[in-house]
Amino acid sequence: MLRGLVGVAFLLLLWETVVRAGMVPADYLPPPSIVFPQLVVMLADPGFLLAVVATMLSWAIALGLAVGIAVPAGLALAGVPWLKVASATVVEFLRPIPAVALVPLLVVSVGGGPTTKIALAVFAGLWPILFNTIYAFNEIEPLQVDTARVFGAGRLRVLTRVALPSVAPFVLTGVRLSAAIGLAVVISAEMLTGASGGIGKLIADAASGATRMDRVLAGVVVAGVLGYVINAGLERVHRRWFGWQA
Repeated sequence: MLRGLVGVAFLLLLWETVVRAGMVPADYLPPPSIVFPQLVVMLADPGFLLAVVATMLSWAIALGLAVGIAVPAGLALAGVPWLKVASATVVEFLRPIPAVALVPLLVVSVGGGPTTKIALAVFAGLWPILFNTIYAFNEIEPLQVDTARVFGAGRLRVLTRVALPSVAPFVLTGVRLSAAIGLAVVISAEMLTGASGGIGKLIADAASGATRMDRVLAGVVVAGVLGYVINAGLERVHRRWFGWQA
């Protein structure tokens, strides 16, 4: 924690020094001495707090849906060889597509509301969880599966009682990756659509018109802090629940 705070302090000091020395125009990159007082003002604004809540709610829904889709799909693809082969081309076709590239399609189809950013975050967050689940399933000790089958466990019971507990640590690692990706996609979608509220819309509004870069950077700082807190929380859960994995 102390080393982390020292690193943050060094970054802020470097940022302030670079701007005050005139290496970067202050209009484009306001120093922390301007950004953080503006951040305090924004945190006292109920409208800004509601925007943060809107972003986090969309992120949480998207992450929950991604987990609910990717884990069963990963177990099915890993446990049923013919299904994995049949879906391989489709998966490899969809996986490289950037989520934000689908914004025009979703805006035309469902509008620019919360559904769009949630759908984009679900699409982007599926892949780390899906592939971690498949990889973990392939690493299960075959003796565990054979023993369960000897005792009369069917395929579904093997998946739920043997495979799922074994892949859980890897799934949580995928969730950590998807959480960061999902938050970035939600905020990006809010900036691009401009109709669903959230931190992204506030950043886009501040960057347009009079261009309040202090508000833009304050919104960016909030997004970064949220990402850090989410990752730290999931890492703590990983250590507490799956500390035996190490």
